[in-house]
Amino acid sequence: QAPIKATCEDMSCKTGFPEDVHSAVVSRSVHGGQPLLNVRFRSCDGNKKIHFGSSEPEDFRVGEDGVVYAERSFQLSAEPTEFVVSAQDKETQQEWQMRVKLTPEPAFTGASEKDQRKIEEIIFPWQQYKHSSPLKRQKRDWVIPPINLPENSKGPFPQELVRIRSDRDKSLSLRYSVTGPGADQPPTGIFIINPISGQLSVTKPLDREQIASFHLRAHAVDVNGNQVENPIDIVINVIDMNDNRPEFLHQVWNGTVPEGSKPGTYVMTVTAIDADDPNTQNGMLRYRILSQAPSSPSPNMFTINNETGDIITVAAGLDREKVQQYTLIIQATDMEGNPTYGLSNTATAVIAVTDVNDNPPEFTAMTFYGEVPENRVDVIVANLTVTDKDQPHTPAWNAMYRMTGGDPTGRFTILTDPNSNDGLVTVVKPIDFETNRMFVLTVAAENQVPLAKGIQHPPQSTATVSITVIDVNESPYFVPNPKLVRQEEGLMAGSMLTTFTAQDPDRYMQQTSLRYSKLSDPANWLKIDPVNGQITTTAVLDRESIYVQNNMYNATFLASDNGIPPMSGTGTLQIYLLDINDNAPQVHPKEATTCETLQPNAINITAVDPDIDPNAGPFAFELPDTPASIKRNWTIVRISGDHAQLSLRIRFLEAGIYDVPIVITDSGNPHASSTSLLKVKVCQCDLNGDCTDVDRIVGAGLGTGAIIAILLCIIILLILVLMFVVWMKRRDKERQAKQLLIDPEDDVRDNILKYDEEGGGEEDQDYDLSQLQQPDTVEPDAIKPVGIRRLDERPIHAEPQYPVRSAAPHPGDIGDFINEGLKAADNDPTAPPYDSLLVFDYEGSGSTAGSLSSLNSSSSGGEQDYDYLNDWGPRFKKLADMYGGGDD
Repeated sequence: QAPIKATCEDMSCKTGFPEDVHSAVVSRSVHGGQPLLNVRFRSCDGNKKIHFGSSEPEDFRVGEDGVVYAERSFQLSAEPTEFVVSAQDKETQQEWQMRVKLTPEPAFTGASEKDQRKIEEIIFPWQQYKHSSPLKRQKRDWVIPPINLPENSKGPFPQELVRIRSDRDKSLSLRYSVTGPGADQPPTGIFIINPISGQLSVTKPLDREQIASFHLRAHAVDVNGNQVENPIDIVINVIDMNDNRPEFLHQVWNGTVPEGSKPGTYVMTVTAIDADDPNTQNGMLRYRILSQAPSSPSPNMFTINNETGDIITVAAGLDREKVQQYTLIIQATDMEGNPTYGLSNTATAVIAVTDVNDNPPEFTAMTFYGEVPENRVDVIVANLTVTDKDQPHTPAWNAMYRMTGGDPTGRFTILTDPNSNDGLVTVVKPIDFETNRMFVLTVAAENQVPLAKGIQHPPQSTATVSITVIDVNESPYFVPNPKLVRQEEGLMAGSMLTTFTAQDPDRYMQQTSLRYSKLSDPANWLKIDPVNGQITTTAVLDRESIYVQNNMYNATFLASDNGIPPMSGTGTLQIYLLDINDNAPQVHPKEATTCETLQPNAINITAVDPDIDPNAGPFAFELPDTPASIKRNWTIVRISGDHAQLSLRIRFLEAGIYDVPIVITDSGNPHASSTSLLKVKVCQCDLNGDCTDVDRIVGAGLGTGAIIAILLCIIILLILVLMFVVWMKRRDKERQAKQLLIDPEDDVRDNILKYDEEGGGEEDQDYDLSQLQQPDTVEPDAIKPVGIRRLDERPIHAEPQYPVRSAAPHPGDIGDFINEGLKAADNDPTAPPYDSLLVFDYEGSGSTAGSLSSLNSSSSGGEQDYDYLNDWGPRFKKLADMYGGGDD
């Protein structure tokens, strides 16, 4: 770069821009915040505050010092860019304008000084001294054009870029310095300046992909550090070199294209980026297809726009049923695709051929067959199978079935199996074998979406479905059902009421006649003949029965056949009972209370008749002639068709309970009447007419309802007590049963009783059994070893005189011997306590006691019959052999 030197010139003072149009040459690439030029504005009054503006504020900004900055990064077009710079006095609002024309500089082709040219300077007025006269010399500011420096320079370093000087260096000793990123800010040390000569140099190679431009500021100060010149901005642009390969955003790109697409159909777009300057050939990419797999039906089915990367079809014949996917190798090359100087990279484009409906469904057979039992619904009778070459489980493959003929009443429908795509012919309405034995349906199948345009196949396929109906045994049915019969009540038992028969719909089955039976008859009034269905009465029909609702009585009957399997049907007989006057009216209520005086003593009564009009009200009320005291003491007056009023005829009637008969007659033809007793309680009353004679009323006795309630309570209480006693006895029996641990076979009750075992004997236990032995065989205590005496053994004292049993005693004296021994033990002070354990063990061999076999029975064995021992079971077999074996 050639050194640029600031000079001074004299000008006359005239406020405003010195020129109307200012032209400047700048670099083609403009970066946001980059200073472009300085505008000159003269102000004769140094105190004026001037504000600068731009007509294109989104692209250019003018600082308070008159420097024009780029507001954003953009590329200048080949044509000059024009905009207006305005200056406005903030106090007087006076405004001046100047048009600026920016021309892009030609592309950089070398670094020789010959090709560098000086950018015209736009001078701002320099500071005026406040103490000077209005007209003073002004100094122009510095304007340094951008410096272009190629990246990846090989040196040598440091490499000189430009020399900065001030015209004051002739009279002053100046020092130069630069500040900004790349100088004294990170990354530091890239640019340095000679403080004496002002020579600016770069110290190492630059990389445009890291930092595309540097914005430095140059300073000039004297030896004392005082600022001599205003700082100037220096822009260093790093010129791009082709040092980066293109890189695809994805190594594998996925796209789709419908089968049968016409040439020129857009498929997808692949994109690669290059870190080099996109405004130079280094970053201008071109795309091309290197290969296509498979190569059928043509090796060039696709092409790519070499600038945008758009892939489109160029040949017809895409068929998913033949080729479902294509794989393309895409290459991107910079330097506008120059194969010699450009750098390249590749990526893969996978294009899936999507399915369209170009194949209609086709039935696998022309005729399908099926069968269905009659009267069955929701039954699948036939499966219709189709084939479709389109992609499964897509609208182009899914089949829809419809019937085009053979089912005018809509008894069938066809559903589609979503997994197999089969058509399921289903019965939706019952079919009667006696009416239709066979159906021949015509069905059609088509896809959910219509066929693609240009397909020559028919849009649907047709087939025939032959369905046979199977005859089954059907239930008989009554006609009519229900059957209504009108009959007067009171029909006597054994009377024929009507005939209620059923029909069997199975006309083609060999069956016997139907059999009838009664299914429901709440009042048990009817019976039906099992052969002919004739219904007769078994009791009198009563309209007033609780089983009759709204004059209607319902009974249900059953008709059964003998088919396989047997079937039955039900029918309802409705008997509408016509009322007759078979019920006399009754008085209600049955009991009443009145005062013993004449006033007030009115009793309101109501006549109740189970019959209905015209056999009910209006009713006639009267008192009987006998006894004579009734009409003498009482009078009755009808107040409406159903109500009457009973009152005293005499002034006073003694308190008590009176039975007043009342004759009530209905309006039927013939009339029906009855005499009802009204129990009237006459009592003393207060002024309000309330009964006060409580004692007399209570003494009169309880009513029928109260007595019945009391009796029911007593009966329930007795039942509970009886149940409790039975439960207690049962529990005692269960408790006793649990205590019987003897096996039922061993339970001989009062024949043989088992009293436990007596122990192991004197050989294996260290017991003193002297008390069970004869006195003459007992060893002396002195010769007994120490430590063998039991705790419950009697101490050594003078022994009492126990009775001595002979060696062979007579059986008759055993009781006397035991009684004497008992008395002696009771009087023995040395005997063990009553609660001590007394051991009675086996006496062992050599006992002086005689054998039990030596005891003679008091009766002769020959006089007794021991054969019953054979009935006691195997446990008594030995005893039965000993005593029941006869002479042996």
